[in-house]
Amino acid sequence: MTTTSQSINDIYQTAKEALVAYGATQSIAHHVADATARSESLGNVICGLAYLESYCIQLESGRVNGSVEPRVERQKPSAIYVDGGFGFAQPAFAAGLETAVTAAKENGVASLAVGHTHTCTSLGYFTEQAAAKGVICIGMTNASPVVAAPGGKTPVIGTNPIALSVPDGAGGMAMHFDFSTSAVALGKIAMAKAAGQPIPLGWAVDAQGNPTTDPEAALAGSLVSAGGYKGWGLGLMVEILAAGMTGSVNSLDVGGLKKAEGSPHDLGQYYLMIDPSGAPEFAARIARVSDVIAADEGARVPGKKRNVMSNVEVPVALWTRVQQLAKGA
Repeated sequence: MTTTSQSINDIYQTAKEALVAYGATQSIAHHVADATARSESLGNVICGLAYLESYCIQLESGRVNGSVEPRVERQKPSAIYVDGGFGFAQPAFAAGLETAVTAAKENGVASLAVGHTHTCTSLGYFTEQAAAKGVICIGMTNASPVVAAPGGKTPVIGTNPIALSVPDGAGGMAMHFDFSTSAVALGKIAMAKAAGQPIPLGWAVDAQGNPTTDPEAALAGSLVSAGGYKGWGLGLMVEILAAGMTGSVNSLDVGGLKKAEGSPHDLGQYYLMIDPSGAPEFAARIARVSDVIAADEGARVPGKKRNVMSNVEVPVALWTRVQQLAKGA
């Protein structure tokens, strides 16, 4: 595969131009392009430019609203709700972030429920923003139905990821992770299919519920939960909070995330923000664990040693398409 080196700034600028060309306002395009560029800078290509064309097509078809102003409501002293109005998740989260962080610092704990939005792609993009403001943030979201219950074959929930970002008290993060509660992200199976490669056993089952290494059969069947019943339970927890606490739909009622037309995604994200300043031993307890892990050769705390790149390799065909989108083509 032929690639081209592109700066993260150029990726941001070109993605923003594309979103504006297809109907997003400058402000909304900024937030979505920033998330796209951030994913690329971390090597998370599944959540980066690979989603841009679908964003543009869905802006054009009206499946996502590119001009809606999110509505923020402080329902209780520590409960903030944002109605995304069937727009993108990134500007909706941004609209409620300061209020939620303030509530967490006033009350010790606060929740930020973001409802009626497009897929948020990389969930850790959101939790790390809260951590940068000094609060611990746990985030979760649902998605289109691709995961069946252990022993079953009917897709019920999405990959339903969980993310956690913990501040280190110095503007950085002591710990950060973002992972799906399924055995693997759906995009990895799609990439295996495109490459003509098999997938490992334990990632998915076919339409009859049989384990498979065929990515095409997996895409016609279901993903399985990470850790069997343990991951299934976590996925259901995410479903209850992301859909139930935000007024958004269940994964069961979401169409394919990249389909050009159809009903809005109407997904939800639910965030818990915790102010660690009231726990005098918090930093010491993190350091106690981190120091032991760091001393163990080959081990690391999740999120440590993340390589944030300023230039990345992008497939030539993808970059050519991105440039076309920036011209409204």
